[in-house]
Amino acid sequence: MSVAFDYELKHRGPDWGGLHQYGDSFLTHQRLAIIDPASGDQPLYNEDKTIVVTVNGEIYNHEMLRKQLSTHKFRTGSDCEVIAHLYEEHEENFVNMLDGLFSFVLLDTRDNSFLVARDAIGITPLYIGWGLDGSVWISSEMKGLNDDCEHFECFPPGHLYSSKTGELKRWYNPVWYSELIPSVPYDPLVLRKAFEDAVVKRLMTDVPFGVLLSGGLDSSLVASVTARHLAGTKAAKQWGTQLHSFCVGLEGSPDLKAAREVANYLGTVHHEFHFTVQDGIDAIEDVIYHIETYDVTSIRASTPMFLMSRKIKSLGVKMVLSGEGSDEILGGYLYFHKAPNKEEFHRETCRKIKALHQYDCLRANKATSAWGLEARVPFLDKEFINIAMSIDPEWKMIKPDEGRIEKWILRKAFDDEKNPYLPKHILYRQKEQFSDGVGYSWIDGLKTHAEAHVTHKMMLNAQHIYPHNTPTTKEGYYYRMIFERFFPQNSARLTVPGGPSIACSTAKAIEWDAQWSKNLDPSGRAALGVHVSAYEAQAPASLVAKNKMLRNMVEVADPALIIMS
Repeated sequence: MSVAFDYELKHRGPDWGGLHQYGDSFLTHQRLAIIDPASGDQPLYNEDKTIVVTVNGEIYNHEMLRKQLSTHKFRTGSDCEVIAHLYEEHEENFVNMLDGLFSFVLLDTRDNSFLVARDAIGITPLYIGWGLDGSVWISSEMKGLNDDCEHFECFPPGHLYSSKTGELKRWYNPVWYSELIPSVPYDPLVLRKAFEDAVVKRLMTDVPFGVLLSGGLDSSLVASVTARHLAGTKAAKQWGTQLHSFCVGLEGSPDLKAAREVANYLGTVHHEFHFTVQDGIDAIEDVIYHIETYDVTSIRASTPMFLMSRKIKSLGVKMVLSGEGSDEILGGYLYFHKAPNKEEFHRETCRKIKALHQYDCLRANKATSAWGLEARVPFLDKEFINIAMSIDPEWKMIKPDEGRIEKWILRKAFDDEKNPYLPKHILYRQKEQFSDGVGYSWIDGLKTHAEAHVTHKMMLNAQHIYPHNTPTTKEGYYYRMIFERFFPQNSARLTVPGGPSIACSTAKAIEWDAQWSKNLDPSGRAALGVHVSAYEAQAPASLVAKNKMLRNMVEVADPALIIMS
């Protein structure tokens, strides 16, 4: 058996490279040094080097685990070295003890066996492949498997693979995973503390860092909590107590304006990056190569993040905190307005969390890692998820007549009159899809560009050219052409979630309200009337007129539901 992390993925770890070979097993690693840059090069070992491990990730509770391993001698200050010693003590049963984001391969030279594991939610990417010669391959990105594997697939989150059995086994199995309806009463202070703890533990760093700040609820709370707790951390002693924040958008976009206001309120050193629609279009091929998907919403949102990450890295920053995961856990997407009951609401949040590794986690990790930048996501902290998903979903339900908009329980938890975290209008800012928030003309520009490259005749043959996940729009077809050029293997196309090129939430949205079927665009515009004023203030006059015409033509059972094209 052979197992390797591909050493060609240098963009993910530009700081150092390492290789360990034992028999026909090879472990390679490209390092992005965040903790212990001086001595934490990988692979990492136990005392006698019989256990070898390569890790992509951060173990936030490594200091506590080191204390439990007091009889062991550590070679480095790396947070990931605990994995080798934990295996000595507990074999494969230690994985649930790890608090952090990680993918790792561990080689036990005593019996030439190996173990592979991925974090609970799939924040870090991981793929597994098989060669015709009987070899097994592991890589952080599937481009590392292209040439060597007859078949490869996404390594599932919360699982481990042991060469002793040749089988995958789920190690992460929380109560919420079974989708049983929880009944714990909502306590705003418990939820607040869980999130603050999640943010604080992610301030573990030996290099400069910052926060991504779009001005929406999630990123603003991440920035606010970080700013409050930064002063007492090791990072503050090294890099100062003033937080750096970063935002990207088209000139005049909603996010730029809102982020600027939040940054001023929090007193951050704010960095505002502008891009044009043409800048984004020019980057599309690079984006698809790096994020390894043809999913329309992922590409739309990844492109501004990809451009911003390059700018951030140029400033010497190597780690950022980001707000992914909140909408899935708390039901923040606009179609949750149509959830018929708390049972349906809860099951949909469970489904969304389980799919995060194919969407937002994939986007956030790969769009930043393309430039050697690490993204940490406190909303996807294991303990925060456990607490948030144990709350009776009746509290999460969106009830406008009671003043409860999406993610009300999070907003209420941080609505502190005496010591406010954010201005009220930011705390209660309504949902804006990232690809829209960076500027409403971004998506329109992408569609126009695709129109020029995909003909009507090409669309007529789409089902024959791409029988799997057949694209239904010219934009989807355009992305698919690029993807297939980089990743022509059948294994590659199968790693992208099923269905036509629309958001994975669409099927559930249509089930809850048939009006959603009138719009196949995955943008947040196919949504509720909460965005009407914002969109019409920014969008071109022709689109505003078209939208008003549609509202007059379409019979809408609920007057709040608007179809936007």
